Amino acid sequence: MKSIFRNINNYLSLVKFSHTVFAMPFALLGFFTAINTGEGEFSWRQLLLVILCMVFARNAAMGFNRYADQRTDRMNPRTAGREIPAGVISSRAALLFVIINSVLFIAAAGFINMLTLALSPVALAVILGYSLTKRFTSLSHLFLGLALSLAPTGAYISVTGKFDIIPIMYSFVVLFWVAGFDIIYSLQDSEFDRRNQLLSIPVKLGPVMSLVLSALFHLASVALVVIAGLLSGSGIFFWTGTAIFALLLTWEHIIVKPGDNSSILKAFGIMNSYAGLLFCALAIADLFV
Repeated sequence: MKSIFRNINNYLSLVKFSHTVFAMPFALLGFFTAINTGEGEFSWRQLLLVILCMVFARNAAMGFNRYADQRTDRMNPRTAGREIPAGVISSRAALLFVIINSVLFIAAAGFINMLTLALSPVALAVILGYSLTKRFTSLSHLFLGLALSLAPTGAYISVTGKFDIIPIMYSFVVLFWVAGFDIIYSLQDSEFDRRNQLLSIPVKLGPVMSLVLSALFHLASVALVVIAGLLSGSGIFFWTGTAIFALLLTWEHIIVKPGDNSSILKAFGIMNSYAGLLFCALAIADLFV
């Protein structure tokens, strides 16, 4: 029994399951925004399928990321202890994990509606493709943002079977938010990436201009939240969430200094987790008050 729990924990660690807090709240916001339009009724089955799609998609994406990066992870002192380079999970087992979760994602999407089924291979290509982008573009951060940005629109489509401007706005919020904090996160590997011909904004622009660009991305994210709120006629809970979102992102940029990586993990993990969770929780509450 202990070995079973150990194996489960190893795979949860492989995919950094705790980081699900970045995309899942926005998926739920997209789902409940759709319910609020009156074009679909609340269904526990539908909600479960949306959550399963999120879990399977993220497992596939992170598992493939670790599989694709295993050589560089082995070379980088910061990542050498990850499951594949450390021998905790074999390369073959990780690839099998990716395939299983990819199949489960498409199957779960198929149980929702025909549009989600048709779009699932496209979504899968985007979320898996991100892991290869550092090899040919400095804009890999935007590809990661794009991968996570599918959550609110995908969840909205799962209920209504169509696109709409508000969930698309939330998708752009996620795109710029994630790209901004991923630039900050990648600062800690900029020297390693430069030596190994891996591309990123910090490698291309250096720490000072990278933080400026990250701040501009986060400013765009907050601006898009404001526009979405104005378009949807949101109330006090939404605007309180927006204020908290903006303040936490601002604080993130206050504590991260160029050339000092000591606050990066705090900014990346804690600030952004609370920013996404609190904003989405209050925005969802606002829909039904």
